[in-house]
Amino acid sequence: MDSVGNIIIYFAVSIMMIIFSIMAVTAKKILRAATYLLFVLIGTAIFYFQMGYQFLGAVQIAVYAGGIMVLFVFAILLTNKPNEQDAEGKRYRRIWGLVVSVASLIILLFALFYMPLIHGFSLVECLSASNLITMHDIGVAFTGGEKFQYLLPFEAISVLLLACIIGGVTIARKD
Repeated sequence: MDSVGNIIIYFAVSIMMIIFSIMAVTAKKILRAATYLLFVLIGTAIFYFQMGYQFLGAVQIAVYAGGIMVLFVFAILLTNKPNEQDAEGKRYRRIWGLVVSVASLIILLFALFYMPLIHGFSLVECLSASNLITMHDIGVAFTGGEKFQYLLPFEAISVLLLACIIGGVTIARKD
């Protein structure tokens, strides 16, 4: 990513993703928010392609931009009429949402920096001691089945998404 063209594409896609992310969060209609999220996911795939990870870019488009967004839109249309006007959220709901969001962010950051990730070292320890972590170590951490590895949660989420799809199809066929 050293040519001027790649740098221009990077900044253009970054700005596009920031704008569509804000629009997805602030959209009043849920289908529009889902569409804006689709553009953010496609922007992520563009980054993968730019870095030379064609497989990850293809998976990003096929799984997230394709499958997950179809699932979201399907769930939205099953549970909500597209033209139905939602009542404005009350102020206390927004305040509680903000409080829960900030608390979740603090817990997430704490877990990110202090949970043992690779070889029993936390991110803070790895950064401060300048430990060398290879791509192989990161791959094993994400796809391994031992403690603090993520294969089991990944498979659980895939089974959950499959159950959601089957449930949605079942509900849709009952009409």
